[in-house]
Amino acid sequence: MKLLLDTHIFLWFISGNPKLSTPVLNAIRDPNNEVYLSVVSIWESIVKYQLNKLPLPQSPEIYLPQQRVRHQIASLSLDEDSVAQLIKLPLFHRDPFDRMLICQALHHRLTIATVDQKIRAYSISVI
Repeated sequence: MKLLLDTHIFLWFISGNPKLSTPVLNAIRDPNNEVYLSVVSIWESIVKYQLNKLPLPQSPEIYLPQQRVRHQIASLSLDEDSVAQLIKLPLFHRDPFDRMLICQALHHRLTIATVDQKIRAYSISVI
């Protein structure tokens, strides 16, 4: 499985948050899966950190990439073909960060790990 972590899932994973379900935790840890964190999630986290909505032990531009590498999670860049998917996307979800993750999942044929019910309204694979 090619797995794209929603921002909150990545944050729960690196912090050991018990909200992370066992099936999602197992999918992230499964060595047969390719696990990705989008640069969109880094962007979202930096914005929330600057707004004092996301406390972190270090500045996010340092801490989050360190944690991604530490946990052997690949970085997923935002490319033009993924952004082009936006024109086809129904407005079920209005959050621009989540909409970009959905676009990336569509373009790259990824399964999104999320608890966001609005993301589940789209025709994408979700765990």
